[in-house]
Amino acid sequence: MKPFILPLSNPQADLQTVGGKGMSLAKMIQAGFPVPDGFHITTEAYRQFVAANELRPKILAALRMVDTTLPTTLEAASATIGSFFAGATIPDEITNAIKEAYLTLDSSYPIPATHHPTPVAVRSSATAEDLPEASFAGQQETYLNIHGEDDLLEAVKKCWASLWTARAIAYRIKNNIEQNTVALAVVVQEMVDAEAAGILFTANPINGRRDEMVINAAWGLGEAIVGGLVSPDTIVADKATGKVKTYDVAEKTVITVRTEKGTREDPLDEARRSSKVLNEADIIELVDIAHRIESYYGSPQDIEWCRTASPSPAGRGARGEGKFYIVQSRPITALPPEPTQWIPPSPKGMYMRGSLCEHLPNPVSPLFGTLGIRMVNIPTKEIGEMALGIGGGGYQYRLINGYVYLGMELTWREWVSMAKNSGALTRTMFKTSHETWLDARKELIAAVALQDEKDVKTLSPSALLEGARKLMIAIGKFYTVIQASTLPAATAGEVMFTRLYKMVSRKDEPQAETLLFGLETTPLRAEKSLFDLGMWTREHPSLRDFTLHTSTEELVAALETESTPEAIPAADWCEFKRRFETYLDEFGHTTYEFDFMNPTPAETPAVILDALKLYSEGKGSDPYARQREADRQREETFISIRNRFKLVPNRWFDKSANYATRLGPDREDSIADLGMGHTTVRRMLGELGKRFIVQCAIKNANDIYWLFEDEVSGLASMLEQNEVLPDHSVRVTERKAEWRARMKLIPPVMFPEKSIMAKMLPWNRANTTSNVLMGVASSAGKVTGTARVLFSPEDFGKMKHGDVLVTVTTTPAWTPLFAMASAIVTDLGGPLSHSSIVAREYGIPAVVSTGMATRRIVDGQIITVDGGAGTVELK
Repeated sequence: MKPFILPLSNPQADLQTVGGKGMSLAKMIQAGFPVPDGFHITTEAYRQFVAANELRPKILAALRMVDTTLPTTLEAASATIGSFFAGATIPDEITNAIKEAYLTLDSSYPIPATHHPTPVAVRSSATAEDLPEASFAGQQETYLNIHGEDDLLEAVKKCWASLWTARAIAYRIKNNIEQNTVALAVVVQEMVDAEAAGILFTANPINGRRDEMVINAAWGLGEAIVGGLVSPDTIVADKATGKVKTYDVAEKTVITVRTEKGTREDPLDEARRSSKVLNEADIIELVDIAHRIESYYGSPQDIEWCRTASPSPAGRGARGEGKFYIVQSRPITALPPEPTQWIPPSPKGMYMRGSLCEHLPNPVSPLFGTLGIRMVNIPTKEIGEMALGIGGGGYQYRLINGYVYLGMELTWREWVSMAKNSGALTRTMFKTSHETWLDARKELIAAVALQDEKDVKTLSPSALLEGARKLMIAIGKFYTVIQASTLPAATAGEVMFTRLYKMVSRKDEPQAETLLFGLETTPLRAEKSLFDLGMWTREHPSLRDFTLHTSTEELVAALETESTPEAIPAADWCEFKRRFETYLDEFGHTTYEFDFMNPTPAETPAVILDALKLYSEGKGSDPYARQREADRQREETFISIRNRFKLVPNRWFDKSANYATRLGPDREDSIADLGMGHTTVRRMLGELGKRFIVQCAIKNANDIYWLFEDEVSGLASMLEQNEVLPDHSVRVTERKAEWRARMKLIPPVMFPEKSIMAKMLPWNRANTTSNVLMGVASSAGKVTGTARVLFSPEDFGKMKHGDVLVTVTTTPAWTPLFAMASAIVTDLGGPLSHSSIVAREYGIPAVVSTGMATRRIVDGQIITVDGGAGTVELK
């Protein structure tokens, strides 16, 4: 018969017997690491408990009610199973075994008289936890400072029940772990009366550096850190020597302390609030222990530690005052790749993630990085020659580690020439920006129409490729025009208006940016059009019910068929389709991101339909009401200011207000135009990709984006010559993996990285490991919610009403997501970026320019966004 109890250091303590946490602790004790002593209550005890109380059929019945898309069903199932455990009885043979093991514990720690018998920590240890391939801390429960047989048995039963928390059930479903195969062991350890505790990563989890360790430290027991109740000190130390590289002392407000039964959080005294938890000697000792643990396991580790303050009596491993103990070690599974050397093309050049790069927030596809960038650089060079008076060849977009940078590889003569010409260019920009944009728009529309006239199925492979090249040149030329007209003009107009407004306004009057709400822009027109369709849908009950009770995927499929869904009048369905198609024709050809690898909204209507469902249900913000309120507030404020001043100040104020309100919409409209040609480019490249599939060169049409331009050109030529095409599928797989690895990187905002200009950029944030991210406050308000980290349309299906949208940056195509979001957080941007403007329009908090939110925040994590303070707190 399998035992119910094993000593903590027992060699039989394997995964199936004592779970992931217990197995790790057993190994560390056997290896001589300072781990508090104790014993395992094995998985056999759990199974016997479940069998004796006939719980298994009840558990499986409760699980059949679970729908992972509905969190309430997870909570309901968990509560039901929890009640089964609470009403069950632990068999006598298990009870007696636990009591006997507990009474034989000989504590090595000083225990106050009120805490006899030996206080222990009771920790859950599941068979599907803390594994290299599935590490997820905190699924089950831990109970600290338990003393007495009855309290211990109650804590054990609660641990067993915690195998069925909502988060644990969901985790196993997500990782395809069979629910009926898991079991739970319990670790009972002597309770360490810790003066300080924390977490240590043996590799830097932010930048991926394997030669650095990151330590979080707080006073008292470690629960305040684990529970997110306190901001800990953050220390970055050299792994080899333990030498401190950085020590960020946090304002620590609470401390977890032991009580008569359990623990509580008390306010921390003033002396320790801002003092260092660990001194240099402590850090060196802790790093040494952690380094040896990492070497023992052979992989980076996430380690929980604690430290006593008073001397320990002689015994196993006793080293005197300030002894460190390790209470857990698990593999780090979400570690970014080791830092890649970011080597700019020229050591004398300046490269920054600005201009068009703001619309290319992620690493680009191989085809865009070759064909796309090469074509865009043709008009970019021309504007360098014509507008800046320089050679142009040094003013180009460059690829560094898969990310696009605007490079200025200029001689000092070219810098002087550019400075001389910039004044004249600025004057022209302010006078003619609107007309310049409209002329460029007409030219781009004509270029797109010229390619749209062609039937892609009849074009030769070379013609398809050449058509895509020509259109990318036209799109690139359009961007160079708005880059020197509407974009800077609108920004300058808003800045001038804001400064003047602050001089003439009163404290009780609205903020300057709120007076620029409700301006008629493409995003607002698109929102009003979708709102109108939602209101029209509400007026047709059968259509409304079908829309609301059909999954978005099924709704997309229904719109693509010729048949009418049951119970909906054919005329209503036909009109619904017509209106939706009209919306896509007018507003569906913007870009989520400038890389043509990404589909346009017209190709991915799911996110638009999700926003439509909100309006059809009577939820979401009414854009007409917002616009009316904005117009009213603006007019009343302007009248009030005009009545307070005489003619000259009024003339200045009116001029700046008119300029800002006239040019502001041009920026949003011209950015929306940037995607006009993308659908056509994708259609041409998609047709070429389909032909490559037939010849087995790639497996999917979209795999063409993972080839370089010369490879695509070579395959196109071989097709025309009826040659057998080589298989590129292995290359595609490798490049996708490389792209995913680059997605984890935080690209430097500028080269040289330590230049004065780089330090001045607002989104140049330090790679902090604090649980509070700093950014630019761009829309006031405070919200706590579930983070949805979205990079591309492929991720949009995860977004639910009330989620916090976390992304690198946004464009007008992202606007439907704002209708669902409770707050916005971005890596890039400023107070006048699209993200900030739309967030303020919707009245939701926004923090932009965090520099690393998408790399620090985990999808599904609870975060608090303070749009007034410019902070994002990670829970």
